[in-house]
Amino acid sequence: MESHLAVIGIIVEDYNSVAELNKILHEHRELIIGRLGIPYRPKNISVMSIIVDADVTTIEKLSQAISALKGISLQTAISKNCTC
Repeated sequence: MESHLAVIGIIVEDYNSVAELNKILHEHRELIIGRLGIPYRPKNISVMSIIVDADVTTIEKLSQAISALKGISLQTAISKNCTC
């Protein structure tokens, strides 16, 4: 399958989901190129961006697994024509 780059933007509003989020990310560590997490303490949330290199189906499955977590908001942007 064709490989694409994607950015998964995540907002964590329920810190009870962090352990499961980290478990999912660890299980997909071979896809992850970079990861940035910033706590925003005034609003008691964290904002993360995950950059991955994978086929579209895998990216979508990863995004769905993360978005299923309680208190997690997610948006994914996938490159259109990238054969990385």
